[in-house]
Amino acid sequence: MADAPILGAKAKGKVTLDDVAFGARFNGPLVHESVRAELNARRQGTASTKTRGEVRGGGAKPWRQKGTGRARAGSSRSPIWTGGGTTFGPSPRSYTFKVNRKERRAALRSALSIHAERGTIAVLDVGGFADPSTKAAAGLLAGWSDGGSVLVVLSEEQAGVALSFRNLARVSVLPSTAVGVADLVGAGRVLATQEALDQLTARAKGEKRAGVQETD
Repeated sequence: MADAPILGAKAKGKVTLDDVAFGARFNGPLVHESVRAELNARRQGTASTKTRGEVRGGGAKPWRQKGTGRARAGSSRSPIWTGGGTTFGPSPRSYTFKVNRKERRAALRSALSIHAERGTIAVLDVGGFADPSTKAAAGLLAGWSDGGSVLVVLSEEQAGVALSFRNLARVSVLPSTAVGVADLVGAGRVLATQEALDQLTARAKGEKRAGVQETD
């Protein structure tokens, strides 16, 4: 059974991690599918070009069919003309695709378990961050993160703690309800409060908790 150290000004000790959520075998293909789905869902898909039928003008034939010595042309909005339409250009679309709920949960367990296995997850004691202090946050992470990327996970009620961490380089701050598999996989280390850790554990196990919502 894995555990995580407690980081704080006066806090000491370790927290035992749930074996179901943090002791799963890593499933690479499933994690890859979930990460791809999450990143695709973040794409706006608003890139758009006009075809020759959508470009204004070009209704009149530029010159007669024969007798000019030039190649025949039926429209000045042909794709081979300057100012013409675009062939096979992008159009607004959605890049999202569905990953089943059980698969998402299994991928989340895999991402959490790999951090637990590597010892790159810790619990944040928020007692020293009643008042925002970027200096205190930097000092807390200095001896633990080794300069790598850190994902700080908070509960919705702990939004004030984010003020201490949000301006630090290579540090991302997210509420537990918004943390995805891509965020966990992309972070070198994860620092979560006890409340946020409980919410992540509940999501990974499929349990319903107050303030935790999961959609298809």
